[in-house]
Amino acid sequence: MTIWTSNEAHLKLFDEIAAEYRKTHPDVGEITFDPLPFESYTTTLTTQIAGGNAPDLAWILESSAPDFVSSGALAPLDDTLRKAPGYEFDDLTPSAVKLWQAEGKLYAYPFSTSPFGVFVNTDLLKEAGRKTPAEMIDEGAWTWENAAAENAAVVAGTGKAGMVVRDFDYKGWDNLATVWGGWGAQPWSEDGRTCGFDSPEMVEAMTFLHKSIFTDKAFPGPGTTADFFAGDAAMTITQISRASLLQDATFGWDLVPLPAGPKGEYSVIGQAGLGVFKNSPNAAAAADFLAFFTNPANSAKLAAYFPPPRASQLTAETLAKSNPLLKPGQLQKVVISGIEKGVVKPNHTGQAELSQTVRAALDPLWQPGADVKAVLGGVCAKIAPMLGT
Repeated sequence: MTIWTSNEAHLKLFDEIAAEYRKTHPDVGEITFDPLPFESYTTTLTTQIAGGNAPDLAWILESSAPDFVSSGALAPLDDTLRKAPGYEFDDLTPSAVKLWQAEGKLYAYPFSTSPFGVFVNTDLLKEAGRKTPAEMIDEGAWTWENAAAENAAVVAGTGKAGMVVRDFDYKGWDNLATVWGGWGAQPWSEDGRTCGFDSPEMVEAMTFLHKSIFTDKAFPGPGTTADFFAGDAAMTITQISRASLLQDATFGWDLVPLPAGPKGEYSVIGQAGLGVFKNSPNAAAAADFLAFFTNPANSAKLAAYFPPPRASQLTAETLAKSNPLLKPGQLQKVVISGIEKGVVKPNHTGQAELSQTVRAALDPLWQPGADVKAVLGGVCAKIAPMLGT
């Protein structure tokens, strides 16, 4: 199974589940988990497939879901999962499986449906003499404008970094959906045919972001690295799977929802699916293992890092049992509420080429004197033919 995590806690759990499966399936000689770098994951996976070296199972990013689901490369899972003893297939929420279905068939199991939240270094905020997001939430003041001001103050007062959009690094532009969502902006229309980068909402959101980076210094600029989990930044936007990195934290921290934008409160969800390649010589065995890997008992274990698609397990109390570092209140506000109202990160057919084109077209934006509106108009000029407009 190809995956994109090399987190030791994740791998330990996967190996434990695999070992348990093999106890009742002695004919399965070995189950291996092959971590690939996140930055090049989909490219590497598609290269393996094209070279006839596809894995039996693979994690699939939400951005690549339309391509993989429509490609014919994945085996439908419905029959295997429905027939698995005690699987409770109907417990899977319709909203979680929607992206991974085609013509009524499920082609990947959405093992992670994880809203983005903001991890906060409360010690740095106190050192800078600023309010914590929790205090601002109580006052109804947790907005992007105020969040930027808090982070800029930390930078000025402590020399540490402000807000880090994890996995963005001026390359992974789709992670900026966690920011522009507050303005109601989208990269393209719901049907995927019309570019949205030049919309008034996107221009306003990206103008705010540009000012926050280059004028206010609230976000680390290009070429600057800051690891929140090492205590180097005031805040970071990421998912709860990263909470394990705080096991030995030497600073006070909190987890809160994304700040409200001009369009109000919102949530953005990252999804990951697990699919079986139908041309694998081990496809049947792989599907059977997938059913075991994602059954109710193992889904509850995986929930420590990956919010499950099972309605019965989407309660703060249930998630708290497998997330001892997080409080029920944090899980309720960020995960449960986030799943209820969230939108999935950008995805489109032809995502690989589309993503590279957007990334290149956005490059001129990441300099102090950029003309935000002109750059975003240039993005649309580049991708409009790819969207079919």
